[in-house]
Amino acid sequence: MSYVIGIDLGTSAVKVIAVDQEGQICAESSRSYPLYNPKFGYSEQDPEDWVNETIAALQDLMSQLPYSNVEGISFSGQMHGLVLLDAKKHPLRRAILWNDTRSTKQCRTIEERVGEKRLYEITKNPSLEGMTLSKLLWVKENEPDVYKEAEVFLLPKDYVRFKLTGDLHMDYSDAAGTLLLNIREKAWSKEVAEKTGINLSLCPPLVESSEQTGKVKEDLVRGLDGVKVYAGGADNACGAVGAGILKNGRTLCSIGTSGVILSYEESANLEFEGNVHYFNHSQPDAYYTMGVTLSAGQSLSWFREQFAEDVSFEKLLSSINEIPPGANGLLFTPYLAGERTPHADATIRGSFIGMDTFHSRSHFVKAILEGITFSLYESIVKFRESGKRIDEIVSIGGGAKNRDWLQMQADIFDATIIKYETEEGPALGASMLAAYGCGWFPTLESCSVRFLKEKERFTPNKERVGAYRRLFPIYQSVYTNTKELSEKLTSYRQ
Repeated sequence: MSYVIGIDLGTSAVKVIAVDQEGQICAESSRSYPLYNPKFGYSEQDPEDWVNETIAALQDLMSQLPYSNVEGISFSGQMHGLVLLDAKKHPLRRAILWNDTRSTKQCRTIEERVGEKRLYEITKNPSLEGMTLSKLLWVKENEPDVYKEAEVFLLPKDYVRFKLTGDLHMDYSDAAGTLLLNIREKAWSKEVAEKTGINLSLCPPLVESSEQTGKVKEDLVRGLDGVKVYAGGADNACGAVGAGILKNGRTLCSIGTSGVILSYEESANLEFEGNVHYFNHSQPDAYYTMGVTLSAGQSLSWFREQFAEDVSFEKLLSSINEIPPGANGLLFTPYLAGERTPHADATIRGSFIGMDTFHSRSHFVKAILEGITFSLYESIVKFRESGKRIDEIVSIGGGAKNRDWLQMQADIFDATIIKYETEEGPALGASMLAAYGCGWFPTLESCSVRFLKEKERFTPNKERVGAYRRLFPIYQSVYTNTKELSEKLTSYRQ
């Protein structure tokens, strides 16, 4: 039996899956690693933790496949994270992650030096704390000795791939999230680098997501010596591949630590004025537009950790359908780490509005799910305002594991929600890139036809659609009315 392996390097854990030629997941394994928050707004991880846990997960996976032939491996990875390597290709510091917000000053510097309009023309994205370029500038200004030793920078999955193969590369879909890529020309932008004082020699070679980037070194994982390795893509690009978002008219809702609304684009010519992200797809010569909620599943995880640690997610969500839309007057905004779309605001913080003694834990859970889904709906509104028609949405990730939440998505989005039999998303997308790279299929689309099987559809409930339409403007007003308060509270955060 032949397999391909998809590796998804997430923020909290790495997950690896083995998939056969029919798209069946035959084995899987995952390993977690620490997240470091040394100061307010800081979010870091040790790159060696990623490597060690990935190898451990692969070893476990291969123990489940004693008589297997693995033909290829590919990757999905958390975007934007900065990994700086010295001349010997050793990490110079812990990686600064996508959800780190320390670089607000550097974001303004980028805007001043490049110009907001010109930056958007080149990269199709605004200058945000999440982007890799602002992190590079932060290190240059605050850790000059570290910066002087830097030979190259990589993104998280690229470092793990380098440790498995010894080869340095970055794919276009992940490079698009650095704010250093000219996404139309698919080349590092000399103009952005020069104007921001970044040496282009720090940027690694660029490749397509399905391009081979080496082979697994000997003696790392039994059974994988010499197996072909393919570049892979950004987690959202791979999530799109794994959900079949490979042609016009397909839209994705992915709810993990963060949340994403993603839509396929044939060109980089649509104009959203920086309100949504515009990145290169893992599908060759294609793009995707994307709105982001920074704290989607993280909001629910935070609540459970703080107030229901011994309660399973299944039990925590078991009674949400018994509570009507609006959680009996309780609203939640999921701004625990700031917000991305449509409010590029690193200072705003979350709120519960309307609490009274009537509300139970179930009301709070309902409000959290509605707040997360409303935040994602704001991206859908932006897409629809641009003229895009969104009638069907594929839902993956944690938000696709609960039927009541899937129905809530249908009601708030006013669209049919599609759930696949497999909810692996980015890991499956990575395995599909490996399958395509190995020549199992002539195109990624033909691979998706074989690998993806629809399980269930959720259609909007007209009564609830109406209720949520009335509630949504109230939700939107919370940001406006708490923005100044959040700014005033900044000095009290440590």
